[in-house]
Amino acid sequence: MTLAQADVDAESAPQDTPHIQCAVSIRDLVKTYPGQTTPAVKGVSLDIEAGEFFTLLGPSGCGKTTTLRAVAGLESPDHGEIVVGGRRFYSDAHNVNLPAHSRGLGIVFQSYAIWPHMTVFQNVAFPLRIAKRSKRLSKSEIARRVDESLSMVQLDAFKDRPATKLSGGQQQRLALARALVAQPPVMLLDEPLSNLDAKLRDSMREQLKRLQRTLRITSIYVTHDQIEALALSNRIAVMRDGQIEQIGRPRDIYLQPRTRFVADFIGRTNFIDGTVAELRAGGVMVVKTGVGAIETANSVERAVGDDVVIAVRPESIGLARADAPTSGPNVSQAVVTNRQFLGEQTEHTVRLGDGTELTVRSDPNLSIPPGEDVQVIVPPESCRALHD
Repeated sequence: MTLAQADVDAESAPQDTPHIQCAVSIRDLVKTYPGQTTPAVKGVSLDIEAGEFFTLLGPSGCGKTTTLRAVAGLESPDHGEIVVGGRRFYSDAHNVNLPAHSRGLGIVFQSYAIWPHMTVFQNVAFPLRIAKRSKRLSKSEIARRVDESLSMVQLDAFKDRPATKLSGGQQQRLALARALVAQPPVMLLDEPLSNLDAKLRDSMREQLKRLQRTLRITSIYVTHDQIEALALSNRIAVMRDGQIEQIGRPRDIYLQPRTRFVADFIGRTNFIDGTVAELRAGGVMVVKTGVGAIETANSVERAVGDDVVIAVRPESIGLARADAPTSGPNVSQAVVTNRQFLGEQTEHTVRLGDGTELTVRSDPNLSIPPGEDVQVIVPPESCRALHD
């Protein structure tokens, strides 16, 4: 499927439009809702490349949906600029604010928003049938486009079925087909899988990822689900209190969080407070903690004497029985306080000498009962000293 670029109106897309190399460019976006003193979005800036699946991730109220709705034209910002495909959608400096229906973007909402009185085919065809007369397609071309879109989401066998007779997952695929049929330059998806049960959500996530990779359509995805973001995205922007906390590839966001908030929000994390005791060559930092000195090879810039917090993922910690021979840095004595078998892993909770408790996830064949003494091994390369 060839994706059409947005049509450029002379009056709304000046020739000096900046950031044309990016599919989507947002600069200094600010939005405050009436009756509120704190902005929902505070100076957000980001660039999204053509064909990229870009996710806005964060807790409720962090500004991710407001940012998406501003791109869609469903919210009017107070300040900033939004450029899509070289076309200026919003700019307070240039007095530009295109209405949503003129932006030509595909939108999939959390609610399926299907028309219950229409068939599957009629739902998907609707955006094409209401297009401006100058852009309206022939009946045969509409039929071809609809059949193509339904085939992409594996609903071609249901095109004559009433939309209300579809399952939840099928209705969500129908909403996706309807957004794709107009061949938009950018797809906006606002928590589209949140209403599905866990098993169906996993299946839809795989289908969505496969579809996006096939079409290479630029997509902006909003979710609060960390697993969803890690599985789908080329890059993730973690948002907090209306601002971007960190942008990066999923692997970097998970393994190299820059702040305690990001480390805590993305997956399970253990935190150990300490003070920088020594800075060594090669970026190694030695941190004094309640359980002794901990070496970390992944550190923020800090000086000796500064307070830091060390983050380490549960799956990165090793456990050994108290009498097992061990050597190297970051070995501490502990006692197991809890044990849970999780199928693919065994999760142990261990208490260190100063009372600090750590969660450790290990091979399911390792099972150490509560009350038993153990050794905890934390590789320096798995520790990360963070800004608090």
